[in-house]
Amino acid sequence: MPSHTHAHRFVLLAIVILGALGSRSAVQSQPRPAFDALFLDKTMRVDCFHTGSNGQEIVALDRVVSDGAWAGSRTHLVDDTNLGSYLFEVVDRRTNQAIYSRGFASIFGEWETTAEAKRHVSRTFHESLRFPWPKMPVQVTLKKRDPATGFHEIWSTAVEPDSRFVNRADVRPDGRVWPVFENGPASQKVDLLIIGEGYTEKELPKFHADVKRLVEAMFAIEPYKSRRSDFNVRAIDLPSAEGGVNRPRSADFRRTPVSAEYNIFDSERYLLTFDNRRLRDVASAAPYDALEILVNERQYGGGGIFNDQATAAVDSRFADYVFIHEFGHHFAALGDEYYTSDVAYETGAAEHPEPWEPNLTALHDPARLKWRDLVDAATPVPTPWDKDAFEQKSREFQKRRAAIRARNAPEAEMDALFLEEQQWETKFLGSQTYSGKVGAFEGAGYEAKGLYRPEADCIMFTRDAVGFCRVCRRAIERVIDLNVR
Repeated sequence: MPSHTHAHRFVLLAIVILGALGSRSAVQSQPRPAFDALFLDKTMRVDCFHTGSNGQEIVALDRVVSDGAWAGSRTHLVDDTNLGSYLFEVVDRRTNQAIYSRGFASIFGEWETTAEAKRHVSRTFHESLRFPWPKMPVQVTLKKRDPATGFHEIWSTAVEPDSRFVNRADVRPDGRVWPVFENGPASQKVDLLIIGEGYTEKELPKFHADVKRLVEAMFAIEPYKSRRSDFNVRAIDLPSAEGGVNRPRSADFRRTPVSAEYNIFDSERYLLTFDNRRLRDVASAAPYDALEILVNERQYGGGGIFNDQATAAVDSRFADYVFIHEFGHHFAALGDEYYTSDVAYETGAAEHPEPWEPNLTALHDPARLKWRDLVDAATPVPTPWDKDAFEQKSREFQKRRAAIRARNAPEAEMDALFLEEQQWETKFLGSQTYSGKVGAFEGAGYEAKGLYRPEADCIMFTRDAVGFCRVCRRAIERVIDLNVR
C-alpha cells in the first residue's frame, strides 16, 4: 500500500508547548558541527497526536521520552533526499541551525485521501518523531508537503532536554532481541528490526524460521544482494496469547501485543497497526532504522509506509513478494506502480501533481523526466505498451478475486488465482516491445491515466519474479547510502 498524500486547503496549528519560541527557519549555509558536539548517544522520541477531518489538521504533543540507543547515521544528519509527504526538523535554538531532519509519510496522510476523511469524520492517529538526543534546547518543527509550494510548517514545539517534562528513562524491554545477522556498528549500517506478531510462545521457533526465510528472500535480489554487508538485522520475540491477528471481515478477533490487524481503511488485504505508542515502546529494545512486523497469518496481506512501518503475512504463497514490496515503501519511499486493484483511496483526479515517490511521475515535461539519465535514446517517452489488453485481463482477475473474498473461501483459492495471474502477467509484460527498457509507461500509482512507471514490469507493479526495475534499485541504494555514510 502507498504512502501518498494530497495537499489540503488549510491547516490548524497546534499550540506550541514547553515555553516554545516562535517558529524558526533552518539556516543551512553554515558548517555543521560534529555529531558528538550536538548529541548524546541515545534516541529522543517526540510522540504526538495527529487529528483531522475534511481538510482540517491538528497536531498536539503527547510526550517526550527516551527511545533506546541511536542507530542512525552520525554524519548524514540533515535529509537532502526530498522524500516524504512530511518532514521534521530539529533546530538548535541558540544558532537557529537545523541539526537533524528526516522526511516521512504517515497513516494520517493516507487516511486523509480516503472517502471517510471527506465525510467530516474525525480521526486521530499517533505518530513519533525520532532523532538523536540533543545536548541543547531545540525546536522540533513538523512540515507538510504542498505539491505546488513545497514543505510548509504545520506544527512546532520547543524541547528542553533537561526539563522535568522529558522522561529520560528507557522502557523495560518487553520481548527478547536476537540477531539474525550483524555486520558492524549500528551507526554505520542500516539496522532492520523485525517484530513477531500473532505467534504464541510455542510458535516462536516458527517465527525464527519465518524471519530467516523472508530475510534471505530479500537479500537474494538486487540491490539488497550486493549491499548485504551494509545491513544489520535483528528480531524480537514477542509472544501472543493465541495465534494470528485481528481479521474483522472474517470475525476472527484478536488482541495482540502491537495490535496489527487487517482491514485498514476497510481494505481486506491492508495490514498495519494503529497502536504506534505500543509499537515504538517494544521496538526501543534494539537499535533500528527500519521496522518490520511479521504477522503469523495465512491470509494475503501487508502494508508499508515510508519511515513508519512495514508488515507482511508470513504464510501466504506470496509472502516473499509482500515482504519485499512493502519494505520498498517503508524503507525507500517507493510508490505503488499498480493501478487496476481496488484501493481505499479516492482516484481519478483530472490533474496530477508530480509525485514525490522516486519511481512515479506525472510526466509534465518528458524532457525533464526524473530518471531521464536511465532512458536509452531509442526508447520513446511516453513509452508505448499494450495497456488496453492488460486492463481487460486485469479486470477479469479482479472480479474473480472479489468473488473469492466475498464468500470467504479458503486462502488456497486466492493463492491459485494469484499464481494464474502471475503467470499471465509475466508472459504478457515480458513480450512488450520495450520490455526491460527504462521509459515512462502510463498506468501507475492507482491511476490509469496521468501517472507513469519506469519499466513495463517491476516488483512494485506486479507479483512477477522480476525484481526491482533500475529506477527502484537506484532509489533503494540512495537510502542505504543515507544511513551508512
